[in-house]
Amino acid sequence: MAHRIAFVAILLLATSAAAQQPTRLFNTPPATPSPAPAPVAPSSDQPLPAQPPPAPAVPYAGRDFCEQNVTAQPAPPSSVPARYRQFVGIFSDADWNPQLCAALIVENIVDDGTATITYVFGPTVSGGKAPGGVLHGTGIVKDGALLFQNADGSQYAFRPFYSDLAGRWTTPKGQTYEAVFKRTF
Repeated sequence: MAHRIAFVAILLLATSAAAQQPTRLFNTPPATPSPAPAPVAPSSDQPLPAQPPPAPAVPYAGRDFCEQNVTAQPAPPSSVPARYRQFVGIFSDADWNPQLCAALIVENIVDDGTATITYVFGPTVSGGKAPGGVLHGTGIVKDGALLFQNADGSQYAFRPFYSDLAGRWTTPKGQTYEAVFKRTF
């Protein structure tokens, strides 16, 4: 019970959609990419690699989520550490409440758990009155959950739920919303 109370206390969220900008939840240094190894010319005593390295992700343009057009693409699974692969992908078809839908694109996660994300929110129905937006930022995978917060203090937690993600959003006033984000890519 104490863990649940602590978890809820950590997940306080603000309701202002206009200020929802994902930022780091924890003060961990940003991941620095390791330098690429220098190319080595094959020689007769060196075999060629069995498989070529994965191609870089190409932005996926023109997909709409929650009345918002999104350009983002998850990394190839082989380029993500195995312990984080279940979090990487496009997760959508979620409604926090009858007026507000959401989608989450986890583009990449590096060795230290730092995740590059795109969070999308907007009206559940076309022409709805809920505000919307597309936010780009970072989060962290810690204790089996992907965590991030917005600039206004809103916080989110996503845990694997079969092939999907179960999301939790709690406002500073103590309102808690839960939704299952379906893996769509």
